[in-house]
Amino acid sequence: MGLMTWGGMAVGVMGPGIYVAVFRPRRLRWGATDEEVGRQMPGDEIVARPVFNATRAVTIDARPEEIWPWLVQIGYGRAGWYSYDILDNLGRRSAEQILPEYQHLAPGDLIPLGPGEESGLFVKDLRPNQWMVWWERKKWSTSWVWGLYPIDDEQTRITRVRNDYRKGLSNFVFGLLLIEPADFPLMRRCMLGIKRRAEHMAGLPA
Repeated sequence: MGLMTWGGMAVGVMGPGIYVAVFRPRRLRWGATDEEVGRQMPGDEIVARPVFNATRAVTIDARPEEIWPWLVQIGYGRAGWYSYDILDNLGRRSAEQILPEYQHLAPGDLIPLGPGEESGLFVKDLRPNQWMVWWERKKWSTSWVWGLYPIDDEQTRITRVRNDYRKGLSNFVFGLLLIEPADFPLMRRCMLGIKRRAEHMAGLPA
């Protein structure tokens, strides 16, 4: 067996190990404080034993009511994901303004993740200007929570938690090696996209 083969095997074995030990913990709590990571949030009870548990946060120079409209209109085919549109919105540009037709969200509504009927998560519950919980209601394997936590009258921390638990080794490996590495850059871009839009809107003359 040649050196190149041994090298390839070493990379194949060590690569996932390095990701799990070094990069994964940082990605699962990007921008979040210890307090935010340990905070109980609405929807935590949906997935009792998550394999994937991410708490991420960014400070937005805007009030919760100025951020909320950007959250409720999010989704494929709606306002987009404010991320890499070529990857998660089939190249359609995410909205740069509030879209009135997508401002009326209620429990049971679908948040599309991609094309196809019921290709997404459903709104389980929400409290306007505070939090919103999405879930995979058939399998109870995924919950996704957006929470708005004011710092003062002009700043808000936006925190998102996703708990994902899939039974079976193959599903776990698939999620760990394929889904998770893509999740972080897309989610980071999404949160920064919300931040930019909300801050711009908050800075406009009344």
